[in-house]
Amino acid sequence: MKRYLILIAVILLFVSCSNNKKEQKEEQINVRSSVDESDSVTDSLLNSIKGNVSFSQLASTPNSVILTGLKEHRLVTIYKSRKNVESFEENIGYSSSYTVVDGQTIEIEKPFMPGIEVLYGYNLLNVAHYNMQTEKMNFMFQSPVLIKTLYYPSFIEDSLNKIPIRRNYYLVTVYDDDSNKDSLINKNDLRRMYYFNAECDVKIRLIPADYSVIRSQYDSRNDVMYVFARKDENKNGISDKNEPIHIFWLNMKLPVTGKKLY
Repeated sequence: MKRYLILIAVILLFVSCSNNKKEQKEEQINVRSSVDESDSVTDSLLNSIKGNVSFSQLASTPNSVILTGLKEHRLVTIYKSRKNVESFEENIGYSSSYTVVDGQTIEIEKPFMPGIEVLYGYNLLNVAHYNMQTEKMNFMFQSPVLIKTLYYPSFIEDSLNKIPIRRNYYLVTVYDDDSNKDSLINKNDLRRMYYFNAECDVKIRLIPADYSVIRSQYDSRNDVMYVFARKDENKNGISDKNEPIHIFWLNMKLPVTGKKLY
C-alpha cells in the first residue's frame, strides 16, 4: 500500500512539472520563429528578424474591446492564438474577475487605485487603440510583446477623497525586448514600464532600461504609485535575485516621469 501511494505521488509530481514546463514554453515569443536556421539564409536576414517579429510571423487573435473611461477611446486586446482551440468571447468589464483566453483563466482585478482598472495579461501580445470619433486605430507596440499589466481609465466613475477623478492615460508593464539575448522574449527578460497618452501616440519609458519592474504599491494620500524594480547591475539582461531593488514613484495625476525614492 505504501509503495502504491509513493507511485501515485511521483506520477502527480511528474504531471505537475510537465504542465508548468508547457505553460512556461507557451508564454514566450521566439524572435527567430519565422526562420528555420537550417535554411540557407544570410546572417543579415537573421539579424533583421531577431527581436522584431511581426504579426504576420506570429499567430494572433483579438479577444475583447475594453471600455475605458474616455468616451471615444476603446482598446482591443490581442492575444497569442493556439491551434485547435475554439473561438472565445468574453466581455471584460469592471465587475468581472476573470476572463478565459485559449482555455487559460486570466485574472482581471478591480482597481487598487481610484480611476484605474487593471488587466493582467497571459500571452497578451499587444493592445490596439481605437478612436470612435476619428475612426482611426493604432497599436501600443509596433511588434509583438508580452504585456503583463495594463492600467487604463476606469469605465465606472470614481473618486479620490470624495473628489471625482478621471484618468486620461494608460500604463503598461511589458517584456518587449530579448534583453538576455537567448532568442526569446519571456519572463527571463527585463520587465519594462511605459506611459501612453489617451491617443496612444505618445510613449514614455517610466523606469530606466537597466531595471526590471517587480511590483507596485499605491499611496492614496499623495495619489502616487511606488514602483519596485531590480537593477541589472551585471548587465546580463536578467533580473538576478542578488541584485539590488530600488523604488521609484509616479505622480498619478500625470505619470510621465519616474523619480527615484530609494
